[in-house]
Amino acid sequence: MTDKPDDIVSYELTGNVARLTLRRPPVNALSLELIRAVVAGFRRAAADPNARVVVLASAVAKRFSAGLDLDILLGKPAASVREFLQALYIDLYDAQYDLGKPSIAAVGGAARGGGMTMAVSCDVVLASESATFGYPEIDVGVIPAIHYAHLPRIVGRHRAFELLFTGRVFSAAEAHELGVVNRVVADAELEAEVDRLCQQFTAKSATVLRMGRAAFMRQIDLDYRRSIANAVEDFCNVATSDEAQEGLRAFVEKRPPKW
Repeated sequence: MTDKPDDIVSYELTGNVARLTLRRPPVNALSLELIRAVVAGFRRAAADPNARVVVLASAVAKRFSAGLDLDILLGKPAASVREFLQALYIDLYDAQYDLGKPSIAAVGGAARGGGMTMAVSCDVVLASESATFGYPEIDVGVIPAIHYAHLPRIVGRHRAFELLFTGRVFSAAEAHELGVVNRVVADAELEAEVDRLCQQFTAKSATVLRMGRAAFMRQIDLDYRRSIANAVEDFCNVATSDEAQEGLRAFVEKRPPKW
């Protein structure tokens, strides 16, 4: 059954804060419809003069997003996979780049793979103590290609390699130590911390924030936009290989892959 955008991603404007909330239980697996709804939400907020800051969060308990819905990859042609990656990698990046106002990811549960992509697309990442992170793609025979472009810049080459090629889960505390998240708060305090940061942003000049953020994005962009375009091709090449398809089938069938 096809997801309906309004059912899986809600948009709510409260005061000057626009909230995009993921609502695709049980784990907020990323479908093409969900990604398009998130992108549409960011674009809606960009066009809304009353929205001064945008929050991306989850309504699913203990889950931010478990990453890609494997139905997108298993047995699908490269063109279908590329359509999804275009939305997740490039359209999401472009929507964030042109947002014109701060964005905050509120990670109150598990973030994996494509869920990490959505979280780190935001300007600020706040996490609860029980939140966990990881890049498990390697375990099912695919690669977190977009994170090859940005993670080494944040945590350094060697630490990035270890995280990306072991696929291990790491805690919110380690994510903070590495610089992947801005700060970690008690689970019960996450929403209040998000609100406090929103108040700090909305107290500033909207015009100065918009112009300053645009200048900031230009400075940090470098070749990143080109890198994520390459990441689409890299992911598609791996995901459609026989080895990746075996890894995906093994995961679905709950057995060790035969590589």
